[in-house]
Amino acid sequence: MYKFEVYQDKAGEFRFRFKASNGETMFSSEGYKAKASALSAIESIKKNAPGATVVELPAADAKA
Repeated sequence: MYKFEVYQDKAGEFRFRFKASNGETMFSSEGYKAKASALSAIESIKKNAPGATVVELPAADAKA
């Protein structure tokens, strides 16, 4: 089962990670001052990303 895990880091910020059914972390978030903000970000992903497209960038543009 896929799941979001919400936790508080050593700096006191709230973060989340998305885990695959095999337990592997697929991605993790930035830090948020409030837990409600982290939960809001999760809801936004769940609502707005089901039809997200994949865009391949040239190597020079991939640096972020």
